[in-house]
Amino acid sequence: MKRVNNKDLFQHLDKTIASVLFEETTYPWEILPKIHDFILEVGMLLPKEEYEEIKENVWVSRTATVAPTASITGPAIIGPEAEVRHCAFIRGNAIVGEKAVVGNSTELKNVILFDRVQVPHYNYVGDSILGYKSHMGAGSITSNVKSDKKLVEIKLGDINIETRMKKIGAILGDYVEVGCGSVLNPGSIVGRHTNIYPLSSVRGYVEANSIYKNQNEIVMKDEY
Repeated sequence: MKRVNNKDLFQHLDKTIASVLFEETTYPWEILPKIHDFILEVGMLLPKEEYEEIKENVWVSRTATVAPTASITGPAIIGPEAEVRHCAFIRGNAIVGEKAVVGNSTELKNVILFDRVQVPHYNYVGDSILGYKSHMGAGSITSNVKSDKKLVEIKLGDINIETRMKKIGAILGDYVEVGCGSVLNPGSIVGRHTNIYPLSSVRGYVEANSIYKNQNEIVMKDEY
């Protein structure tokens, strides 16, 4: 299961305030239940000259921009020079990295966005981790609960990895590009430097350095 571990998916652990969570776990879905307590522990220690606690358990960098119509529920940390744009809805347990963009009508819940992540237009990102400089096109979403409400399994080829968790959205490695209108189904994992075509429905694991056109047509970038 080397391809879906933290070290393979995320090679810029210096680009998130939550790097310790990745270092003390093996697989990214193991981090999701830890986000809430981590934010509470770290938030209290953030330097007051750099962060303002704008409401209970919501720490916002003094260089970040938060639109007056944005809604943020704690616990949450909004990093330096991040943008939280009009009508963004942050429902708690959210870490928004440095220079990340949370756009118009985008909803976040129990997430880690590495630095420079962009979810800029009408995105839903729940119970998910988005690696350094990953980007979700307009209207693309993570689906974090199966329709039958069963526990989420990670599908790695013919192997199903039990997580014992009901809610897992998507895990995007560094530099992933997700096309507009795509759906990342529960437990989807996308390797580094991969591009997902617009209007895709993604399930299971997608190799790093690949182009996902549909479930039956995935090509490596060096073959394209």
